Amino acid sequence: MRKKNGKEVQTDLSNLRVLIVDDEDDFRESACRYLARIGFQVDEAQDGEEALNLTVNRRFDVVILDMHMPVLDGLSVLKELMKRDPPPKVIMLTGGGTIENAVEAIKLGSYDFLTKPAKLDELAHIICRACEAQQLEKENKQLKEVIRRQAPTSQLIGQSAAMEEVNRLIERIADSEQPVLIQGESGTGKELVARAIHLSSPLADKPLVVVNCAALADQLLESELFGHEKGAFTGAVAAKPGLFEVADGGTMFIDEFGEMSGALQAKLLRVLEDGSMRRVGSVTERFVSVRVLAATNRDLEEEVKERNFREDLYYRINVLGITIPPLRQRHGDIELLAKQFAGSDWTIATEVLEKLNHYSWPGNVRQLQNAIQRAKVLAEDNEIQLNNLPNAIVDLNLPLAEIPTNSSASDLDTINKMHVVKTYESCGQNKTKAARALGINRRSLYRLLEKYDLE
Repeated sequence: MRKKNGKEVQTDLSNLRVLIVDDEDDFRESACRYLARIGFQVDEAQDGEEALNLTVNRRFDVVILDMHMPVLDGLSVLKELMKRDPPPKVIMLTGGGTIENAVEAIKLGSYDFLTKPAKLDELAHIICRACEAQQLEKENKQLKEVIRRQAPTSQLIGQSAAMEEVNRLIERIADSEQPVLIQGESGTGKELVARAIHLSSPLADKPLVVVNCAALADQLLESELFGHEKGAFTGAVAAKPGLFEVADGGTMFIDEFGEMSGALQAKLLRVLEDGSMRRVGSVTERFVSVRVLAATNRDLEEEVKERNFREDLYYRINVLGITIPPLRQRHGDIELLAKQFAGSDWTIATEVLEKLNHYSWPGNVRQLQNAIQRAKVLAEDNEIQLNNLPNAIVDLNLPLAEIPTNSSASDLDTINKMHVVKTYESCGQNKTKAARALGINRRSLYRLLEKYDLE
């Protein structure tokens, strides 16, 4: 008997299958009769080989396994049973002089053990506990699966066809062990997509480690990714494991992947190919099992052509790919996102929504979020008005609503470029002012200026 939702739940013995494996006929037969009488479905085997043959085609909830038997001993049988999916709960039976073997059995996966001569009522009690533990594990696994499937969509907001396609891709590639390349403009939500992939994957309960290549100098990035040994460089007063070691068994998300130097690209390629790596200052080879998700706003195919990025690494990382559309191509999502960022306690004036829908959003979702957060600070009575918006949205607005919905990506990119150019020039080419007017940070502005050859 166990508790669920504060209520006691009676174990249904009639649905539980028990296998008794023992070469002592008297004990095996008496145990079978006793357990069958109180409601268990019981089978028996007189040696380990017979037991394994029975478990090939039948699923048993609990196996009562004698330690010492002819043909195949209990520990050997236990090792094989632990390979089943799912494995049964195993209760070992051992003589008084073999407690050490019982401890070894626990380490191998045995649920419990009893010393001989075993009392049948005690045996029945342990079987019930084992079955309850197994049921709890099953329920926990089912719950994790539900959480795994529901969690991703909680932060990926959007009802446009473009975002529906992104969500479909996430579901399709999540269960794969292959690396994923996530591409998209700055601010489109690449990290959110990476987190969604991780939460949808079998590795959801394992670590997700995030690193931004653009935030660290090359030497520091190498040390962060691969770790270092004591004395490897000035300031290395102690050995430190790298993020790949921390992520072992889980997922690594490498943001701004395209900013990596050639030397680091070569080291990353080794990890992707065979899981091998070395800490800075070490000659010892270490091996990790990590799924890599990488994100970039650069056109890596073009970078490869210009020899700024390794071709072999590009093809190795781009086994599976997701391209996140810019906000200006996500018709119908802007209002939805704005209301989400504002919160249920806030209202947004109709003319504000019109301005938001007509704006080109060079900084994408991140810029929209910043604009709404700013507006909330300036607003009164929990309603966002037109005068609460940044000037870039109100005064330097481009009428995207007038553009046909079937406009090509190149057309929309041209419009975005016009908006950035207009804003930059109106601010006297002052980068700080232009970034503030656009509602983006300076780093994002630099990327846009580089992209549109304004530098």
